[in-house]
Amino acid sequence: MAAQFPPLRQWLQWTFLRYLGASMVALAADMGLFLLLLAADWPAAAASATSYAIGIGVHWLISSRFVFVHGARTAGIGRVRQKALFLGSAFAGLAITVLLVSAGEAAGIDARLSKLTAIAVSFLTTYILRKTLVFPVGNRLPQ
Repeated sequence: MAAQFPPLRQWLQWTFLRYLGASMVALAADMGLFLLLLAADWPAAAASATSYAIGIGVHWLISSRFVFVHGARTAGIGRVRQKALFLGSAFAGLAITVLLVSAGEAAGIDARLSKLTAIAVSFLTTYILRKTLVFPVGNRLPQ
C-alpha cells in the first residue's frame, strides 16, 4: 500500500513519526486503563503505574516490529539485550510518570492533568533513550 502512495511511504520512513504513532496506540491503552482504574477508586499513582506497564508491552510490540525496524534484533543475545534496554527505558518513563502524578496529587492537581504532563515528559525521554540506546541503527548491537 505504501508503494502506491509516495507521501505515505515517505512518512513511514520517518522514525519519529512512526514512534509517535506507536506511542499514540500505547497511550490509548495506557489512558483507557488509567481512567478505568480511577473510576474503580484506585489510588492515582497505582493506577498510573499499572496502566503505564500495560502501555509498555503494547509499545514494545509496535516499536520492535514497525518503528525501529532497522535497529531491531530478532534473535539471540542481541534481542535479549535489546529487550532489557527497552525495559530500562520504560522504567525511566514509569518513574517519571509516577513521580509527576504523585507530585501533582500531593499538590492538589487533578490526576488527569498530572498524567498529561507526565505523558509529554515521558514520551520525549523514552524516545531519546530508545533511538540512541535501544535501537541504534549506526551502532548495531551484537547478534
